[in-house]
Amino acid sequence: MSGPRSFGKVAVLMGGASGEREISLLSGGAVLAALQAAGVDAHGFDPSQRELFELKREGFARAFIALHGRGGEDGTVQGALEVMGIAYTGSGVMASALAMDKLRTKMLWVGCGIPTPRWEVLKPGCDWQAVALRLGLPLIVKPAREGSTLGLTRVLHAADLPDAFALAARHDALVLAEEFVAGEELTAGFVGEQALPLIRIEAPQGNYDYHNKYFSDETRYHCPCGLPAHEEQRIQALVMRAAAVLGCQGWGRTDLIRRSDGSVALLEINTSPGMTGHSLVPMAAKAAGLDFAPLVLRILELAHVG
Repeated sequence: MSGPRSFGKVAVLMGGASGEREISLLSGGAVLAALQAAGVDAHGFDPSQRELFELKREGFARAFIALHGRGGEDGTVQGALEVMGIAYTGSGVMASALAMDKLRTKMLWVGCGIPTPRWEVLKPGCDWQAVALRLGLPLIVKPAREGSTLGLTRVLHAADLPDAFALAARHDALVLAEEFVAGEELTAGFVGEQALPLIRIEAPQGNYDYHNKYFSDETRYHCPCGLPAHEEQRIQALVMRAAAVLGCQGWGRTDLIRRSDGSVALLEINTSPGMTGHSLVPMAAKAAGLDFAPLVLRILELAHVG
């Protein structure tokens, strides 16, 4: 791993203007503290408070992207950093944009044989009963380009679909209805070419929502996940292939469901995962023998331009 001063002046991009600002500030604060403790010349930078092109004027050589959601995880910041010639962590412009868009992610995955739940695009005036019949109940309604379960509803009755659609539409004009897949909730992180151990998630009442994801102490995380080694390796290989299909690099995390028969359905991929006290990539990395500070340094080491 490179020495801390070899990285040059590093900006930790955090905050931003998306609905995930609060979590981004927590992630960025943890990353910034770890980098500074390791001797890296790191500084916090909030793109919603400062002009992004100040990074170039102030001589930053690298950016650790701890932004979540649109405006930070969707390729826009990545493109600006490329224009400025500043190396940045995580996936490039195209992969970031694709991964942020759950509809395009699903279309690519299906085309490449990656299993993902069935879905439909919802629009005002849909035949809600017909949607429920085609996908089955319960089903999931969510914004296509949002994260952290913002705007997501688990719908039990067709009559509740209009309200679920309205909630999702407040976050994004593109709204998906998705088949509900019953099973164990797993998450699979990677750093570089290394697949991290799987984590099995047990949320209260099976509801892994915004609160249970970031703030609840009742959610249980199991790492090791309890699967036989050969099955865990099979899932890890599938996740790495799913990331490669989108062109993802550097690091990331894929969420998936394992059915009782052992088959899996991939839900989405996160190209700038959380780095908070409840976050999953640091948890999996620690199980693999990589503590938080070395993890952050490794991610920074993988920074690239384009």
